[in-house]
Amino acid sequence: MPVFTYRATDRVGRMIDGTMEAASRRAVVERLHREEYYPVAVESAEIRAGWRQLVPELPFQRVTSKDLLALTRELATLVDAGLPLDRALQILGELTGHPRLQRIVQDLTRSVRGGNSLAEALARHHPRPFSRLYINMVRAGEKGGVLEIALKRLTGFLEAAQELREAIVSALIYPTLLAVVGSGAVVFLLTFVLPRFAVIFADLGQALPLPTRILLAVSEGIQTYWWGLLLLGLLTLLGWRAATGTEAGRLAWDRWLLGTPLLGGLLLRLEVARFARTLGTLLQAGVPVLQALAVVKEVAVNRVVVEALERLHEGIKRGGGIASPLAASRVFPSLAVHMVRVGEETGRLEEMLSKVADVYEGEVRTAVKRLIAVLEPAIILTLGVVVLLIVVAILLAIFGINELPL
Repeated sequence: MPVFTYRATDRVGRMIDGTMEAASRRAVVERLHREEYYPVAVESAEIRAGWRQLVPELPFQRVTSKDLLALTRELATLVDAGLPLDRALQILGELTGHPRLQRIVQDLTRSVRGGNSLAEALARHHPRPFSRLYINMVRAGEKGGVLEIALKRLTGFLEAAQELREAIVSALIYPTLLAVVGSGAVVFLLTFVLPRFAVIFADLGQALPLPTRILLAVSEGIQTYWWGLLLLGLLTLLGWRAATGTEAGRLAWDRWLLGTPLLGGLLLRLEVARFARTLGTLLQAGVPVLQALAVVKEVAVNRVVVEALERLHEGIKRGGGIASPLAASRVFPSLAVHMVRVGEETGRLEEMLSKVADVYEGEVRTAVKRLIAVLEPAIILTLGVVVLLIVVAILLAIFGINELPL
C-alpha cells in the first residue's frame, strides 16, 4: 500500500507531521478529518523524496500558477480552520519549499504582524505573483469579514484557470513536437544529405534535371546564407513588434486574429470564458461592479475585447446594465449576452456568469480539439510533400546517371 507524508493542524493550531499508509491521498485526508485534524499538505512519500533531491540542483525558479494555486489552497485551509492570519502565514512559510515563495510569505507575515491587512501586504508584490484580481478578492473578503470564503472562491477560480490552461497545453504538445521534429528532418536533408549528392553529381559532370538544380540551389543557399535567413526572421519579428506596439496597430492585429478561421473563434471563446469567470468570481466575493470591471479589463488580452469592456465600464457608470453594452459591442456572442441578461433580470448575475464561463470553457476545449484535428494532418501532409519533392529531385538525377552511355 502506498505511503503518504502529511502535515496537519489540530484545533489549537499546533502543527503535526507524520506518515500514513493508505489507498489514496483522499483516504489520508478523510482519516485526518475523522481524528479532528485539519490537513494542510498530503504528498506521496516517494514523490516528496525525489523532489527534495531535485530542488537543490535547480536554478532560481519563478512562482508558477501551480505554486500560487497550492499556496492559496493551503492558506484557505488554515484560515478556515480558525487559525489567526499571521499564524497561518507563518505555517505556510514553513511548508513551502519554493525559495522565492518562501521569502514572499515571510514578508507577508511580517507585514500582517506590523498592522497591515493581507491585501495591503499582497499589493507590495503586485503584479508578480499576485494579480489585481487576487488582491481585490482578498480585500473584499477582509472588508466583509469572510476572508476564508474569499480564499475558497479564489482557489476555485485558480483551479478552473489551471485546468483550462493544462488542457490547451496538453493538446498542443503533439503537433508542436511533430512540427519541430519534421522541420529538423527537412533541414537535415537540405544541409547534410543533399551536399553529398551534389559532390557526386558535380564529379559526373552531367546535366541535371530542373527540379534537382532548384533543390541544390536551395540547399546551397541555406548553407551559405543561413545568417541572412536568421536576420530576415529577426527583422520580421522586430517589424511586427513595432507595428503592434502602437494602439492602432495592436487593435488591427487583434481584429485580424478574431477574423481568422478556426483560430478566431477559439480566441473569442477563450476571452469570453475569461471575462465571465473573472467577473463572476469578483462579484461573488463582494467586489463592486465598477472595480471588478477594471480588473477584468486587465485580464483581457485581445484589444478588441478590451475596447468593448471599456464601453461597458462607461455604460455602467451612466447607470446602465451589463447585457445591453455587451450586445452593442457586437463582439460577445449572442448566447453569452442572453445569459447575462437573464442573470440581471432574475438577480442571479454571478451564477449566470459562472455558467457562461463553464459553457465557453467547454467550447474552448472542443475548439482546441477541432483545431488539432485539422493541424496535425496539415503538418504531416506539408512535411510529407516537402520530403517527397526532395526524394523525387534526387531520384530524377540518379535515373539520369543510369541513362548515361557506357
